[in-house]
Amino acid sequence: MSDPSTQGAGGAGWHPDPSGRHQLRYWDGQTWTANVSDGGQQTTDAFTGTPAPTAGGRPARGPIGSPTNAGTAILLSIVTLGIYTLVWTYRQFEDFKKYSGEGLGGGLGLVLGLFTGGVTTYFLIPVELKNNLYDREGQPCPVEATIGLWFLLPIVGSFIWYLKVQEAINDFWIQRGAPAP
Repeated sequence: MSDPSTQGAGGAGWHPDPSGRHQLRYWDGQTWTANVSDGGQQTTDAFTGTPAPTAGGRPARGPIGSPTNAGTAILLSIVTLGIYTLVWTYRQFEDFKKYSGEGLGGGLGLVLGLFTGGVTTYFLIPVELKNNLYDREGQPCPVEATIGLWFLLPIVGSFIWYLKVQEAINDFWIQRGAPAP
């Protein structure tokens, strides 16, 4: 079942409807409510507690992540002298884990990135994006682990890597009902 409390999210908010009857359903922090949303139109429909399978026959997943405006993230990274990249890294790993229930999670992903000077992040984020999100839902992933080789091209390579990876992340969340950045 896609109960956010079992996925480690726990927070109240709109999440993919585990019954599969609607696009989103409201989780009040304790239980699924009757409040639902389809295409931005809110209505009510009692929750029966029966999750519907998604593509590939798997049950509905955890809460969807938030897309990031690439330009804003790049600007924040420059202004904060790279500190925002740590926030971004933590958030991506954490969003992936909350949604899929698998992966490193924000803390471990960030620590690995810090201990390796960020090099592992170039490879691990695309791997988790592909394996735990796109592949599990039967969709082709627009990025592969080899995209991490962009780090070999000083400065410009990091921007190319980031733009390609962020586009894949944003597309995934938007397809599941997240608002565009």
